[in-house]
Amino acid sequence: MSTFNRLTATLIWLFLLLIVCYFAITPLQALGQVRTATSALSETLQSWQASDPTNFMIGQAALGVAAIALFGMLIWLEILTGRRRGVRIRTAEGGSAELATDSIGRRLQWHLDQLAEVITVVPLVKSRGGSVDIKLEIEAAPDVDIPMKTDEVVEVTRDIVEHDMGLRLGKLDVHMRCAPFEPEWN
Repeated sequence: MSTFNRLTATLIWLFLLLIVCYFAITPLQALGQVRTATSALSETLQSWQASDPTNFMIGQAALGVAAIALFGMLIWLEILTGRRRGVRIRTAEGGSAELATDSIGRRLQWHLDQLAEVITVVPLVKSRGGSVDIKLEIEAAPDVDIPMKTDEVVEVTRDIVEHDMGLRLGKLDVHMRCAPFEPEWN
């Protein structure tokens, strides 16, 4: 659904861009063309209504129902295809379960908080197919060796997710931040 949304949004924005550019370049001619087109459409609709009012009302109802059905379905699909809140786990014996992403985050937070020089950990876990994408916001001590601590965090995260939980790690994004140095009081 997201590819459809991107394509539709791109086409709509491109169409609106062309219309605005056309109005910016030749505003009087563009307004004249809009006036002519709306007059012609109004005359056509009036003639259809005058010739057969019953069929005209049926056409109005059919257009309304079709619009509600089409846009209602698109809205429903947009709501329905939201992110799953869990990741499917399959066991060696053939069983399966769904593990909630917030419980994955809590477990990661607990394990990573145990690391030396790590002050706070805020994990963001998203399910993507059969894997999980993880973004970690980590605040570390001010004098920490950033490359070494980042490697340690990545290794611990990978070990917890892949070995302890039996999940497949997708994208791992680690954002390290050092706590401010405490001022020395003399």
